[in-house]
Amino acid sequence: MDQTSSETAMDDHPVVHPGDETSSSEALDTGRQQSEEGHIPCEETCGEESDHPPAQGGTEQTGRLAVKPTVDKPFACTECDYRATTRARLSIHTRRHTGEKPYKCDQCEYSAAHKRSLDIHLANHTGEKPYMCGQCGYSTNNRSRLSEHMRTHTGVKPYKCDHCDYSTAQKSNLDTHLVKHTGEKPYICKECGFMTADRSSLTRHMRRHTGEKPYKCDQCDYSAAQKFALDLHLTKHTKQTDAKPFICGKCGYRTNVVSSLTVHMRTHTGERPYKCDQCDFAAVAKSDLNRHMATHTDVKPFMCGECSYRTATKYQLSQHTRRHTGEKLYKCDQCDYSAVAKCRLDKHKAKHTGEKPFMCGECGYKTADRSCLTRHMKTHAVEKPYKCDQCSYSATGKSYLTKHMARHTGLKSLICEECGYKAPRRYCLTVHMRRHTGEKPYKCDQCDYSAAHQSNLRRHMVKHTSK
Repeated sequence: MDQTSSETAMDDHPVVHPGDETSSSEALDTGRQQSEEGHIPCEETCGEESDHPPAQGGTEQTGRLAVKPTVDKPFACTECDYRATTRARLSIHTRRHTGEKPYKCDQCEYSAAHKRSLDIHLANHTGEKPYMCGQCGYSTNNRSRLSEHMRTHTGVKPYKCDHCDYSTAQKSNLDTHLVKHTGEKPYICKECGFMTADRSSLTRHMRRHTGEKPYKCDQCDYSAAQKFALDLHLTKHTKQTDAKPFICGKCGYRTNVVSSLTVHMRTHTGERPYKCDQCDFAAVAKSDLNRHMATHTDVKPFMCGECSYRTATKYQLSQHTRRHTGEKLYKCDQCDYSAVAKCRLDKHKAKHTGEKPFMCGECGYKTADRSCLTRHMKTHAVEKPYKCDQCSYSATGKSYLTKHMARHTGLKSLICEECGYKAPRRYCLTVHMRRHTGEKPYKCDQCDYSAAHQSNLRRHMVKHTSK
């Protein structure tokens, strides 16, 4: 393609700016976005009226999305209670029951129930992303995703819960939220009994059984079952500055995932939307709540095949197994450090940058690690729900109680294979192992001194500050 045609192609891409109602209307055609809302493939949603239309008002043209409750819906589905305004919409809906997917991709085995879904899929092969955000440069092949993305800039949350004051930018989030009120989870996996309130969640879940990985990297042979995993992988091929386009305006934190920025912003606002229904615990991220819930149920279905370790989440098991394999996927681009978990790499990088994006709203304490902030916040909490049954000790976290109990039991279950040293906690064993490996991860930024313990580095730094 010559320069002229390239420039023309870029000019044709719709670019949307926050608050620009005219460009938003023309570029996004929001009257059609209802069928594509929430990253759900169109074959799952097209042609169906929402039971929860977005509220009127706001900076987006949400009025065109609202469904009048008095509209006539003469076409009824014979399999369920769904009714449609047109025969065409009913025909699309019935494909949910029949499984019919007449639109086939000519480059892979993908098929869809709706042509628009196929058009969106084809962009995965071409790499074309014609819809671009004028605020941050984000681009996508899906018009509704751009509309959804714009809400991260405008703050518009048009989907309102009619049972409480919850609101969200995505219809799928509202559907998931409503389960808390109704308890209904109509979508069931026939393989294992998994139940969910969201059809797209069931679609993603089924890939665990089928092994399907429809998202392909165009630069290597990597493939993924979910798009966000492919997006994360692609950052390995791009430059670091290009890989993290989403920036926090308060502290400069950068990420390549919009949802990560949303979660990060809660560290500044103090918002904790995920509530435990068994205690007063609240979290900034759903994954944190899922881990917390295991403390109530104590159900740990994921077991390591090499040792007796069990965990409540598949992700934690994946991280644990790397201790046996020695695999360290996350590499530092400024030194030879590598880690088994991304959070550890992020924490390590703070030693190079000095960045501490997580701040306590009570006392101003700053840290590079979100989990450190979580632990710190408990020092402000009066309640200590974890009680020792052998003395008067109580703690804000279960891990603290577990460490304390070792004083009563004398249990030291972790053993060094080099010398037989026994440790009550994994951290103690990790520190001990540095005697054998010679590892000194704590580096002085003013001379070539390094230490195996952080406390030794702190003592060393006094020599520089006292000069």
